Amino acid sequence: MADESMIRNLAAQATAIWPQEERLFDRYALTPGPLPRRGEGESDEAVFKVADIGCGSGEITSRLALRYPQAHLIGVDILESSVAHARRAHAALAPRVQFQVGDAFALDLASARFDLVVCRHMTQAIPEPERVLGELQRICKPGGWIHVLSEDYGMIHMPAGVLDPDRLWHEAVIPYTHSTGTDARIGRRTWSLMHALGLQELRVDYVVVDTVRVDREVFAAIIRAWRDGYSQTLAHHTHLPVAQVRALFDQSIATILDPQQYAVWHVPIVSGRKPQASAR
Repeated sequence: MADESMIRNLAAQATAIWPQEERLFDRYALTPGPLPRRGEGESDEAVFKVADIGCGSGEITSRLALRYPQAHLIGVDILESSVAHARRAHAALAPRVQFQVGDAFALDLASARFDLVVCRHMTQAIPEPERVLGELQRICKPGGWIHVLSEDYGMIHMPAGVLDPDRLWHEAVIPYTHSTGTDARIGRRTWSLMHALGLQELRVDYVVVDTVRVDREVFAAIIRAWRDGYSQTLAHHTHLPVAQVRALFDQSIATILDPQQYAVWHVPIVSGRKPQASAR
């Protein structure tokens, strides 16, 4: 996750996903009041608050800041390098937007503090995602919303060519995540995990990253970054040699860039509301 390819990947994913995802935030109907003026003595609780957990390079934290210009935001990531990058890239948004190093399994954030808690592109990379979802619930205010983009690599579909791209996901990515205690198909389980936490008004929406809705080069950039960051690791942990892994990635990239071909990745986004009476 610390490889430079992840910065490219997060930028491409944001470009591909955010235009569709942004509309989902309308559902939460969050209408913060004006920020308190310095010296007025108003409590910090008067400020509308958003937390972006697993914020990476801050690509979406910054977009949330533009969507909610009256809110205070905090982005949290476990990697110091990602937090340093986010601080540099989005320095103009400080102090309203802050970034800090933190562990999503034990967030150094107060309970019941945030009106909106966002977590994107992280659940597939961690063991025991239910523990992190529990932390998201803990820091969310009663009546607040939790928004989780939960990747699922079983939802990537491309036609077979000289090679069958399905082999990449089913013979390399999914077995690799099994070996690390993570789940490459966590997207289809996330609703159940959030339901078990007692979240209300649960909903599953899908962003469709395909060669019709998303620029082909942007879509290809996502796969290219995965190839550059993960080929060696996937080969080390599975039966496929690195040349075969790269060839499968390259087949996927070629399909996406071919104007005569169609490819699609369905990206689940699960959202729910913390009960008003909840004290957790």
